[in-house]
Amino acid sequence: MNRPGIKERRRDRVWIDRQSGDFDTFCKLVSQTTRKKDWPFASAIKMNIPVYDGQLVDRLASIPADARMLMAEWCEALGRGPGVIAISGAFADTSPIDDATLLFERIIRREKGGSKTGGDHFATAGANDRIWNALEKQCLADPENFARYFSCPTIALASTAWLGPGYQMTAQVNVVRPGGKAQSPHRDYHLGFMEPERMTQFPAHIHDLSPVLTLQGAVAHCDMPAESGPTMLLPYSQCFREGYLAFTRDEYQDWFRGHHVQLPLKKGDVLFFNPALMHGAGENRSAAIQRMANLLQVSSPFGRAMESVDRAAMGKVLLPVLKAMVESGTLPLERAEYAVASCAEGYPFPADLDTNPPVGGLAPGTPQQIMLEALHD
Repeated sequence: MNRPGIKERRRDRVWIDRQSGDFDTFCKLVSQTTRKKDWPFASAIKMNIPVYDGQLVDRLASIPADARMLMAEWCEALGRGPGVIAISGAFADTSPIDDATLLFERIIRREKGGSKTGGDHFATAGANDRIWNALEKQCLADPENFARYFSCPTIALASTAWLGPGYQMTAQVNVVRPGGKAQSPHRDYHLGFMEPERMTQFPAHIHDLSPVLTLQGAVAHCDMPAESGPTMLLPYSQCFREGYLAFTRDEYQDWFRGHHVQLPLKKGDVLFFNPALMHGAGENRSAAIQRMANLLQVSSPFGRAMESVDRAAMGKVLLPVLKAMVESGTLPLERAEYAVASCAEGYPFPADLDTNPPVGGLAPGTPQQIMLEALHD
């Protein structure tokens, strides 16, 4: 049998495909045991997850040197550790949670009475209620409640620990009603919101980079016992480099079903995890629990372009010119596509998911896709 040459070896190092990744390596990674001695600030280890006391976090947050040590522990837990941390009683006073819950319920009723359908990325549309851009809606409707809610030290410390200062907060409320089915196990934003074929177009170092650009969080707005379907988590799975593509394969999905954990939460508890952690919302098997969580999607401050560009205006003037050049034969179609790539926004986020929801896929269509469709029409 011929050994692969330098060209083939380099190709396999740079490009990850759906068959990349060794399953036995994955099994060893996710079979690690979380030891209390490795996470000294944690009050306990539950289901392989370090759990921290919210009152301790509040005290440490006021002492810069201690806060820095706690954030260092959280950073390593989210990165090379189990990939998930829980903070018990992060909201010692749950009145901001209760007030926000009432506000979110009013928003849900209002939006359900209109034309908006709160779709979900990894669950059947309509199976649960979703508020897109809950951050802005909460702030505009009740800025005092917003101030009390997002002044929580746990949220600030965890976001800074993973992303540094200047992070960008977004939030989406998710309500899973009794009988609501589980999400399919997945990784999250950025690569995790792409179809597998699209993921293969990004070199391996982007698969390494994607998890450090965002942080996932969930604020429990009610008690979440096991039967209510708290988030399914597979600790240490974020360490598997090829996971964005490999996790779509049957053997990984089967392993997740047999080995994931679901940590029950109380109202006011907060969960943070690496976006590359294999996870999914659980099935609500309860008779009456309306499981509400405010899902925090915190982004790195570095995920923005240097200049503000009115790409919509550019597209309006460029598209008819490109069409005319292609039709006349003065510019090959593939070259016109290159020009579109330099003109239109090629990424679907940030997006107004109320007016442009991820229907038929994991993300809305991009302006580039719209221009290309028009060009090919």
